[in-house]
Amino acid sequence: MKISIINGPNLNLLGKREPEVYGNLTFEEYFTTLQIKFPAIEFTYFQSNIEGELIDKIQELGFSFDGIILNAAAYTHTSIGIGDAVKAITTPVIEVHISNTFSRESFRHQSYISGNAKGVILGFGLKSYELAVQSFL
Repeated sequence: MKISIINGPNLNLLGKREPEVYGNLTFEEYFTTLQIKFPAIEFTYFQSNIEGELIDKIQELGFSFDGIILNAAAYTHTSIGIGDAVKAITTPVIEVHISNTFSRESFRHQSYISGNAKGVILGFGLKSYELAVQSFL
């Protein structure tokens, strides 16, 4: 099974940015944990702060992977383009968020991805990614 994790803007700062919300681990540290926990899965990981690069990656992987775990971060609430990219591919996408976006600012309550995703997991910290992996299994 091949699963790609795609992270959006500012998630390269995990472990440094707002640790009370996002925790103390970098995503690279957590990614290693996922690889150890699920050795039968071939994982890839991509992060970008640039919307077009995220769209390009979704399109690139969207017909050849068994699943995509997407945390578009702030672009979740602003990018019709990312939502359209998810809609255009055949690979199922699970939208994830580390925090519970509904307990935060009201602008974070809107998602342009959710309607095109297989499912949404949010509010469980980095464990949200593990729950997404389990949903594909």
